[in-house]
Amino acid sequence: MADEAPNPTSFTPATISLDELLSPKSPTFADPPPATNSNRDSVAESAASDDDSRFSTVTLSARDSASSIGSAPTSERPDSTSSTLAPSEDSEPRAHKKSASTTTIRSVHNLPFGLKQSDDIANHRGSVDGQHKLQEEFARLQKEKEVVEEGHVETEVIDWDFWGAVMADYEQFASDEPDKLAQAIAKGIPNTLRGMMWQLMAAAKDPELEAAYLKLLKETSPHEKAITRDLGRTFPHHAFFTDGQGIGQENLFNVLKAYSLYDPQVGYCQGLPFVVAILLLNMPDEEAFSLLCRLMHLYDLRGHFLPEMPKLQLRLFQFDRLVEEILPVLHIHFLRQGIKSSMFCSQWFLTMFSYRFPMEVVVRIYDNVLASGIEAIFGFSVALLQKNEDILLGLKFDEILTFLNTRLLDRYKLEPYDNDDTPNYNTNEFVTEATSLRITPFQLDSYSHEYEDLMREANKRAVEMDELRNSNRMLTSQIKKLESDYAQLNTEHVEVLNELVKTRLASEEFESELVRYKLLYAEAMHSNEEGQSFNRRSTSIASMFSMKRGSS
Repeated sequence: MADEAPNPTSFTPATISLDELLSPKSPTFADPPPATNSNRDSVAESAASDDDSRFSTVTLSARDSASSIGSAPTSERPDSTSSTLAPSEDSEPRAHKKSASTTTIRSVHNLPFGLKQSDDIANHRGSVDGQHKLQEEFARLQKEKEVVEEGHVETEVIDWDFWGAVMADYEQFASDEPDKLAQAIAKGIPNTLRGMMWQLMAAAKDPELEAAYLKLLKETSPHEKAITRDLGRTFPHHAFFTDGQGIGQENLFNVLKAYSLYDPQVGYCQGLPFVVAILLLNMPDEEAFSLLCRLMHLYDLRGHFLPEMPKLQLRLFQFDRLVEEILPVLHIHFLRQGIKSSMFCSQWFLTMFSYRFPMEVVVRIYDNVLASGIEAIFGFSVALLQKNEDILLGLKFDEILTFLNTRLLDRYKLEPYDNDDTPNYNTNEFVTEATSLRITPFQLDSYSHEYEDLMREANKRAVEMDELRNSNRMLTSQIKKLESDYAQLNTEHVEVLNELVKTRLASEEFESELVRYKLLYAEAMHSNEEGQSFNRRSTSIASMFSMKRGSS
């Protein structure tokens, strides 16, 4: 890293001022960041020559644009008081890298978006037919504008020739006029053309998807009750969504319901209404559904809304690492105060900044995401913290959370026009600062590898814990079985003891009977002996008496 992060432990309040504690305002990463563990070493040794092939062809950083995530700064929504963003005089020329596709963001399967899109176009003619429809819509809109603007003051200046050439063949124009296209996107997509350009950049105009949407509307979704409950919470103060029976809420319900049927694994998740609402403000509901499908599946937004939110967890980790690298002092302050990125940044990523952020800021962020890929959200997130770093360093836990939720854009506020209480923001400055941050594909890839290693270790521990739990469960079952066997044996032992006691009692009764019988027998024998003795005496006396009578 070009600018070394200061060591916070070496600072002393007596000698270092608050301004000196702030992180560098223009961090650069011309070289890969220094590795801090074995994983970073392995990443540093790998070739990074294909980094630029996985990100946008619309490169909004003029310096080494091929190795950075391009983010196209576009103008805030024009009104009677707003002006388009002109390139700064001291900025270097911006380049629109030549490519065979509209954008090159990373897909779900880690393939370049352009290759994935080419496969889709090869397999389905819907994208080509959709481009033709967009061109027809552009021509119709141009004619309508020419009729309406006759005799009226133009509120929005549109270079119809230029944007017509872009609409005619986006890929060819990006290849032939990269610098011109990059400058036009930097100045801002006109409000009138924004919806069409979003669909063009994402190749989202698909008649087949629109037909599928109409069919899905006839079905019933199990999420309808949850969707209906959240409708009133989505931009409740916006005129398009204010009326509970209005077309805005009806279209919002229809798109959310159709997508819940189209992608049952995602179904419905809070945060989706805000993403869809921004699309509906710029295009009809069937086109919004098609673009939502592209955002979810090709721009990898779907991982934010899956049950375990795997991509959201990954991007929160990448955001933490970016803050640690770019704003090290603020990172340490957040750690000491117990502030986690999930407390504030998950809301930004889930809704793509459409919750609590002004509409003119949100559409500019969408411009960059659709032009550069979902990774563009990192630049806007870090830029917000960098702009308010000095304030955040002086706040405590509760104050930090309140500031992040309510006052984060205060430094971009402009003076109100004609005593108008509606806040105005310098969106051009915000977008310029966000897109000027050097966040390279190498950084995000290395952070992704770190996260995968952490998850692998966590999963290994989880597997070990599961094995221990299963082993514990088996041992507990065995213990319960042994306890049951022991209880059964104890019961049987008690029964045997009872039988033994009964047997002993019966034996004692038998013995007493035997003794009684022996006594009776002895008495009988004694009586018998006495009778025999008496008989012998009687016989002897009788014989003696007979002898005496005979002698006489």
